[in-house]
Amino acid sequence: MTLSTAAPVAATTPAQVTRPHEAGSAVGTLDAARARSLAVEARIATDPAGFRVLTGERPTGALHIGHYFGTVANRVRLQQAGVEIFLVLADYQVITDRDEAGDLPATVREILLDYLAAGIDADRTTVFTHSAVPALNQLLLPFLSLVSVAELDRNPTVKAETAATGGRAMSGLMLTYPVHQAADILFCHGNLVPVGQDQLPHLEMTRTVARRFNQRYSAADPYFPEPDALLAPSPTILGTDGTKMSKSRGNTLPLGASEDETARWVKRARTDAQRAITYEPETRPEVANLLTIASLCTGSTPEQVADEVGGAGAGRLKALVTEALVEHLRPVRARRAALAADDGPDVLEILARGNARANEIADRTLADVRELMGMVYRHG
Repeated sequence: MTLSTAAPVAATTPAQVTRPHEAGSAVGTLDAARARSLAVEARIATDPAGFRVLTGERPTGALHIGHYFGTVANRVRLQQAGVEIFLVLADYQVITDRDEAGDLPATVREILLDYLAAGIDADRTTVFTHSAVPALNQLLLPFLSLVSVAELDRNPTVKAETAATGGRAMSGLMLTYPVHQAADILFCHGNLVPVGQDQLPHLEMTRTVARRFNQRYSAADPYFPEPDALLAPSPTILGTDGTKMSKSRGNTLPLGASEDETARWVKRARTDAQRAITYEPETRPEVANLLTIASLCTGSTPEQVADEVGGAGAGRLKALVTEALVEHLRPVRARRAALAADDGPDVLEILARGNARANEIADRTLADVRELMGMVYRHG
């Protein structure tokens, strides 16, 4: 039996190199995951072509500075290092916890503008949408046969998301979200996934699906990699209300905001009653948040920014943060404006090219999966 090669990187994965396979093993403690991430970073420096990354988000609104300084900056870094990246706009996942998806074409266009302005290169990063890749979604069916309902119920991220719905009935799509994510990662034989520590259980589900599929259908020559986590240092940027920046809370600063909107956003940001500015994240999180933003824009440490402001108080700190944000984002916003202009490139055409490439790979992977499962019916 001859299988098509969906991804050349699938033969050797970071998981196979950095630790032994143990049936049923968990990703492990956070400290262990961090140690493995450091080892993976070292390998990226010497062999970036040995990795294929799957990352993405739900298209629920334009990107904000929390995305920019966190996940987007890390994607651009990996892209520039030579790592192949697949970036999914998970439009099907928008309806996991809501009845309507809104104007998805408009939202996706805004996100594409943000990506391109921030440095995502469509020639090196494949950007695609869930709904445009049927074979990816069909992988969900065989993958669901590899996990139990109890395992889905126990997933802490699903439990947290369910609790956040305020008692609304959970959709089946929410319950199966971790397995859908496994299909996202494995359709392209992704072997590395940038995640926050709260997403480790989702990645463990992907590893479980890959391991069980290999044991059941391709034990002699494992077909899917067991992807590793890349715990990149992504700062948590707080919104104006002092909570994590979130589109649903309305506390964000959109990446494409104007200079005046930026100044108003910083002015509304919470601080505290102490005049002296110090970097103490545990006891002064709102002040530390502004110091972190300034440090990300200027290249200084938060402590250095705090020393610069000293006893000048929150007003001086906010003025410094506003200036730093405006200057740092000026070229990004200029690129975004040029891309959004009437005579700019058709960003949805860029998406169409990404969808075509994702479909080509997903079709090959699904064909291989059906072959391995004995579900190819030939006549003659």
